[in-house]
Amino acid sequence: MRFLVNASATIALCLAGTAPVAAELDDGPQLIDTIVLWLAVNFDLPAPADVPALASLSHAELVAMRYGPEATVAPGEVVAVYDDVAATIYLNEEWTGRTPAELSVLVHEMVHHMQSTAGMRFACPGEREALAYRAQEAWLGRFGESLESTFGIDAATLLVGTVCTH
Repeated sequence: MRFLVNASATIALCLAGTAPVAAELDDGPQLIDTIVLWLAVNFDLPAPADVPALASLSHAELVAMRYGPEATVAPGEVVAVYDDVAATIYLNEEWTGRTPAELSVLVHEMVHHMQSTAGMRFACPGEREALAYRAQEAWLGRFGESLESTFGIDAATLLVGTVCTH
């Protein structure tokens, strides 16, 4: 067990020291490989055979993808979406990957990619989110941040968003 803790800390520190990810996502594969390794070691997710595609979308396009074309959601509410069919992570066009918070969004969406490629099934969409938020919280914790301090997502909000109500 000691190895796993030290390995995850080393991976997080190495990634934190790498050059920022370009807005064009040119460094995507190397970054994805590091995140996959960190998630596999710390959250018992099987590494996927293929990395997802990464693409940028506007806030309006992300909201439409997540909630439908008629939805109106506050700016910043939807920062990324994973499309299971296209195996693509869509990130807000302003995403640079230069902060632990921005990288945590990629960590969250990578959990969904790994869940999808492993064929994992869930009772409801909220159940699928539980592990993604747990991984995101752990990632942020490596940098002295949390979901609440960074995104305003408190324990009550997490509970409501990750339980099945049917």
